[in-house]
Amino acid sequence: MKIFRSGSDAFTVEFESEEELREEHRTNLSVGGLRLSEPLPLHAQIGVTLRGPWGGEVEVRATVVAPLPDGAAVAITDDPQELLTRLLAHTDVSDEADESTERSQNVSDRLRGLTQTEKIIQAAKADRVERAFLVQDSDPRVLLSLLRNPRITVDEVVRVAKSSHLTYQTADMIMKTTQWIGNLDVRLALIHNPKTPPPFAMRILATLPESEVRVIARGAATSMALKQAALRRLQGSS
Repeated sequence: MKIFRSGSDAFTVEFESEEELREEHRTNLSVGGLRLSEPLPLHAQIGVTLRGPWGGEVEVRATVVAPLPDGAAVAITDDPQELLTRLLAHTDVSDEADESTERSQNVSDRLRGLTQTEKIIQAAKADRVERAFLVQDSDPRVLLSLLRNPRITVDEVVRVAKSSHLTYQTADMIMKTTQWIGNLDVRLALIHNPKTPPPFAMRILATLPESEVRVIARGAATSMALKQAALRRLQGSS
């Protein structure tokens, strides 16, 4: 069983065989529990993606109910038998991958033929596959238009926040949108992007957990002023 962090408050658990999955179900999942290999705060709410050996996947919400010497125990409210059934499902990955590749190529060819004005218009209403291509565009106006797309996800906002084509207007829109700037991954993407305006980076610094401030103070800062601000905050809390 492989466990890895996939976000600030998200984990992925992959089962490599049916035997491994059934044993975990017998010992933990059947009673609504799961053991993670990373210490977590008591009562923390996290997202967990469970992946079965043949491509079956389930996303669940979990609550940390007990610290463990080498990790944490979490509680899951989803029906245990339904979880097992869905995780044992077979997914024909090769067929899906072929269809996805073909569609992506078609979308790529179509978007490449658009003018910049057409891309800006399309970005505001693009579906997820189209957005995956448009977020790579070098025109900052396309990125700004993507942020106006009502279907954009937080993960996609993180990609915009990491973009080397980030502008003041784009960063400002992210900063002013509560559901985005409230996400730690978004804030980290901005503060580590040298294109983020320094005043925004300073505001974000004040909201980060101490562990992230230490990373910045140790040399991950995008400017000396930001590094010094991180050092001052650590000194003030000691």
